[in-house]
Amino acid sequence: MPESPDIFHQILSQYWGYKSFRPLQEDIIHSVYERKDTFGLMPTGGGKSITFQVPAMAMEGICIVVTPLIALMKDQVDNLKKRGIKATSIHSGQSREFIISQLENCIFGDYKFLYVSPERLSSEIFQIKLKAMNVCLLAIDESHCISQWGYDFRPSYLAIADIRKILPNVPVLALTATATPAVVDDIQEKLLFKEKNVFKKSFQRKNLAYIIRKSDNKTETLKYILERVQGSAVVYVRSRKKTKETADFLKSNGFTAEFFHAGLSMEEKNLRQDRWMKGECRIIVATNAFGMGIDKPDVRLVVHLDMPGSLEEYYQEAGRAGRDGEKAYAVVISSNIDNARLKKQLTDSFPEKDLIKRVYEALGNYFQIAVGFGLDTAHDFDLNDFCMAFKLPITQTHSSLKILELCGYIEYIENVDNASRIIFTATREELYRYLGQDKTIDDILSVILRSYSGVFSDYVYINESYIAAATNVNRDTVYHVLLNLSKYHIIKYIPEKKTPIIIFRQVRVEKENVRILPSAYEDRKERFEQRLNKVLEYNNEKSICRTRILLSYFGENMDEDCGTCDICLAKHDSGIANKDYNKIQKLILEQPKDTLISVTDFINKYKLNTDKAFAVIRFMADNDDRLKLEDSAFIVYS
Repeated sequence: MPESPDIFHQILSQYWGYKSFRPLQEDIIHSVYERKDTFGLMPTGGGKSITFQVPAMAMEGICIVVTPLIALMKDQVDNLKKRGIKATSIHSGQSREFIISQLENCIFGDYKFLYVSPERLSSEIFQIKLKAMNVCLLAIDESHCISQWGYDFRPSYLAIADIRKILPNVPVLALTATATPAVVDDIQEKLLFKEKNVFKKSFQRKNLAYIIRKSDNKTETLKYILERVQGSAVVYVRSRKKTKETADFLKSNGFTAEFFHAGLSMEEKNLRQDRWMKGECRIIVATNAFGMGIDKPDVRLVVHLDMPGSLEEYYQEAGRAGRDGEKAYAVVISSNIDNARLKKQLTDSFPEKDLIKRVYEALGNYFQIAVGFGLDTAHDFDLNDFCMAFKLPITQTHSSLKILELCGYIEYIENVDNASRIIFTATREELYRYLGQDKTIDDILSVILRSYSGVFSDYVYINESYIAAATNVNRDTVYHVLLNLSKYHIIKYIPEKKTPIIIFRQVRVEKENVRILPSAYEDRKERFEQRLNKVLEYNNEKSICRTRILLSYFGENMDEDCGTCDICLAKHDSGIANKDYNKIQKLILEQPKDTLISVTDFINKYKLNTDKAFAVIRFMADNDDRLKLEDSAFIVYS
């Protein structure tokens, strides 16, 4: 136990410089510290990382953090290191030697945090080393990924249950920003919670106005909105191509804009993200690859040119606006063809079973794996090249790979995105003997030795562009110098790599023996369709407050309409705003039934605007059989 009840505030102040916690953070921290399995449902920007970082600092041992986002993993590790806290990470794409050395460091090196991708959890070496660690806490970020009821289920997350069996007495903290009540229950069951223990923050964002604008010219409408809502903005689209097209359109109309998607290099991603974060660029046009782990409080506007396939995803992306508590807008620009496009997602996400089997057979031929062979073999994978070679549709092929993964045939790891890294294999004495032969090489080595610590004992991530700028040469020169140094065994150099990987989890079988499980296909298709229908309902709604719709989806009720969404602000057929109409109508229908009620007394009792109240009563009398108006009184019928 802490020496004093204020130890958490001391840690928060010492390492993070904050004097107080955000709502719910402290409750979760105390629950975790009391070694209770804990579920934290905190909307985007709620400060989830603090809920496991602070209690882990007060506990003896290392905290294991499971997260699927490599970029976020790196950011958090770097931030912890800057605060003087020892942290490291392991994930797909790192060498076996590097992973083993990091795990050994976690056993003997007094580390406080080990960030790990879910794919690594099931590896034998990880589980062996884990048993030797003194683990104080298991934190699961994006925990909705473990639930097949969730919108973003990932089979690799199921390995967490095995980890819990290895660490039976270690408490688990499950965190997510978006989960329906059914998903919350399922997560706790999948993670083997000893008892249900949920801390939930309201999904309501009072400063955020949800708007849907109907338009057949989306770019012009986008331009119109950006001219009227000032401040930092994010524009979400569905394709990489569209990010560039939209950004180019905005730049041609005088806006500062950048595009962002998963296909960019890490260096380019960081550059564009930093420009936007610093306010040098007002608008970032992105796919859903942008935004995870990014905390920019002053975003005034999030625009969706294309609606996502689930309300969970929409709420999370829209929620990046207005984290500073000031007025912000989440706008969907919707056209007449969007409903058809959304419905097409169902057929794209669940291709015919025969196509899925064709994709599996094509994989075996593509990698030249014979039937009965291929177990645990890993292969670099180019989706475009694969589809061209076998004349397969790209979108449906991508979905087929995901379904084959769920069926246990393969593991499909996308966006393996690793920065360049080096380790010196020559001793310092050997290195000094090598120096002095070429000024450019000497300068590059000098910058590396001056800028990156620990290069003789471990792989260190480097930035070729930084080294190039510091030595006044171009990036290609740095790259070729490092390649040559690697060839002469001065260093080991692993250049930046961005290549998806296919791993065969079973030996290859004949096409006709491929079994598509109901849990991977029919059951998921049904749930996908249900989520899609909820998006369509939200998109096409004309009378119910949008905040009410979103909150209801996440199992939360709201007493009053938000008053800020497009529906609340729209004029009712009675001639007054929907928000006012709904409020007065609710009060009318709550009156004693079959009883004559004075209109004047009713207005005075609730201190209503006379004109608005009369307008609602007259409209209901003309259009609603539940109310009859008699002179200056009305009757509500049972």
